[in-house]
Amino acid sequence: MTDSLPHANPFEARARVAIDIARQVGRWAARHRAENDPLSLSVENKGPQDFVTAVDRRAEAEIRASLVGAFAGDGFLGEEGGTEAGSGGMWVVDPIDGTTNYIRGFRHWGVSIAYVEADAIRLGVIYDATQDCVFHAIAGAGAFKEGAPIRAAATRDPTAAMAMIGHSRRTSFEDYLAISRRLHDLGVDYRRMGAAAIGLVRVAEGVADLYYERHLNSWDMLAGALIAREAGAHVAMAPVPSLLAQGGGIVACAPGLTDCFSFLT
Repeated sequence: MTDSLPHANPFEARARVAIDIARQVGRWAARHRAENDPLSLSVENKGPQDFVTAVDRRAEAEIRASLVGAFAGDGFLGEEGGTEAGSGGMWVVDPIDGTTNYIRGFRHWGVSIAYVEADAIRLGVIYDATQDCVFHAIAGAGAFKEGAPIRAAATRDPTAAMAMIGHSRRTSFEDYLAISRRLHDLGVDYRRMGAAAIGLVRVAEGVADLYYERHLNSWDMLAGALIAREAGAHVAMAPVPSLLAQGGGIVACAPGLTDCFSFLT
């Protein structure tokens, strides 16, 4: 459902195309995983616990063809295929965020598509395989799940809060343990699910009260950051040009817990 898209918004046309291709590619990837032997995924190892599959590459190619074909002046930055310059804004895409989960049959993964223009995130779209649904946001126009508005949780008490935290081998495991200890001491219940885009939309829809990760690549976080922000969550991260160049950390939390989680920024 996309009936809630604001018809006067200049990014509406891009939103409609991105929503359609995210859903199409996400459902195709889910069917492929369900119907085929896992050996057909052709898994390659990019580093310790960092994988890519033939499905990632085909999904990114399909997304690129759809978006750049519809908006010929746009650039494209994909996790698997690198950068294609354009005369306008840029699409920033992770074809499967949570590839390890996807490989192992754990349905906490998604398709993440952001559109960046003039150093700002203008559009975010995420297909959530767990719920077979699409989240989206256009800057200044709110956040939606299958066309229905969503809001971050109203939680104010950390002892009633649930957090999702991420970790990769790019950052210190000791720091991750220290953060986990701090959350534990605050009385926060926490999870590590392995897909930043999905963790960020859980904050946006009020299921989780915090998503934190010390370092992510831009394609992992930009779409989810906008969706969470448009849903009313507090979002702290580096400026978009810095994230595009070298990635960075993110904090997205229920607005009533901003002060409580200030130690993360």
